[in-house]
Amino acid sequence: MQDLTYTGDLIMNPPSNELSPVAMQAPPLRRLCRITARVAPLVSLGEAAYGERRYVPIIGGEVEGEMLSGAVLAGGTDWQIQRRDGTLDISAQYVIRAADGALIEVESRGYRHGPADVMARLAKGEPVSPDDYYFRTAMRFQTGAPAWQYLNSVLAIGKAMRRPDAAVLDVFLVG
Repeated sequence: MQDLTYTGDLIMNPPSNELSPVAMQAPPLRRLCRITARVAPLVSLGEAAYGERRYVPIIGGEVEGEMLSGAVLAGGTDWQIQRRDGTLDISAQYVIRAADGALIEVESRGYRHGPADVMARLAKGEPVSPDDYYFRTAMRFQTGAPAWQYLNSVLAIGKAMRRPDAAVLDVFLVG
């Protein structure tokens, strides 16, 4: 077996079946929309095996963008584990009704964390700049609507911020 050295950007000494030792370029991002998911108060299930298990009901919201606009439907849930290391592990699932009436399921998994004082201010509902903490999600979609079929086969990332009444995600398709 050939030795490989990972340098952070590319693998040096690639196997002979590799076409080139040059690293691939990062995929482009294309803005899909901004999702504002309004939420009800957090519900804690208490301390569980991996941390505090809790959920946040999604009660509606807006979707704004040139590529996708519409509404977030009530009935979704943001399941969370507040890990002991301070990281919030997020798994949200909800439905968007596009402006043309199409229904699009969103599955969003990610993390939120930051300095303890910043996270404490956020938990109190104080305004906090999204640049002061990390809140990112990986997103997948499912729909039967013909106009939106391409969403069934792409990934998106969300850069998010938390307000007392909502999570706001700027969503980018990964090229």
